[in-house]
Amino acid sequence: MISVLIPVYNYNISELVSVVHKQLIISDVPFEILCYDDCSNDIKFQEYNNIINTLSHSEYHILPKNIGRSAIRNKLAQNAKFDWCLFLDADVMPKNDDFISTYLKSISEKSEVIYGGILYQEKRVNDAQLLRWIYGNKREALSAEVRNKNTYLSFLTLSFLIHKSIFNTVRFNEDIPNLRHEDTLFSYNLKEANINIQHIDNPVYHLGLEDSKTFLQKSLDSIEAINLFINQDLLPSHYTRITNIYSKIKDNVISKVLASIYYKFESTFRKNLLGENPSLMIFDLYRLSYYCTLKSKR
Repeated sequence: MISVLIPVYNYNISELVSVVHKQLIISDVPFEILCYDDCSNDIKFQEYNNIINTLSHSEYHILPKNIGRSAIRNKLAQNAKFDWCLFLDADVMPKNDDFISTYLKSISEKSEVIYGGILYQEKRVNDAQLLRWIYGNKREALSAEVRNKNTYLSFLTLSFLIHKSIFNTVRFNEDIPNLRHEDTLFSYNLKEANINIQHIDNPVYHLGLEDSKTFLQKSLDSIEAINLFINQDLLPSHYTRITNIYSKIKDNVISKVLASIYYKFESTFRKNLLGENPSLMIFDLYRLSYYCTLKSKR
């Protein structure tokens, strides 16, 4: 019936697997839990996760070498033995005790991909993680009703159910660099293949918050990834919010002004974004102006 697929790298997933395993037992459906470790370089996490092999229908397998986020997901799906594959990121935790049963009840004859959404803790985090927490709460922790207004871009790969036949049609692209935004490319490929994404309210908490400095760097990495995808014709220039804005201003002086703003105010932007009251408006300007610098180098 269902294969739960969890890629992991340097993270303790023993509690996540225990919670999901209990829910699967209660649901009384055929299942398996496959956890593939992408050759973690910290052995203590491998020691934590080895307990997974003591659970019924569960496997924790360490890959001999690191293959990256796209390839490991493809490998998990390839080895899954059931028709429905539930992908979970290592740093999530189901909000509700009926997480598994809610996904199962949502399956209909027309279902292809089902996305349950994510949440972030309500309590304010420490200042070092504040930017990631604010961004997650404002931009990612959306209800199914809101997500349905932008079906594909609202789709994130932290927790989603997909029929194996669909995944065999649209897989994660293994030819791209291991930067970021493989989920954006995956969502676009689903759109191009006319695959329906069904949004429901069945969230997981995203627990693995990076500190603001790391998140900021990953944000620039993501912009570089999107730029690469567009240059390689893997994504249309209007697909994401930032690249869509750029496509409307690229032929006038505004793009050059924004590029100069990045060079002139980068340190000012970072001071705000790494501070006690980060502004998402400044975060958007920071990323858009950085994208303009990439385009100005062509």
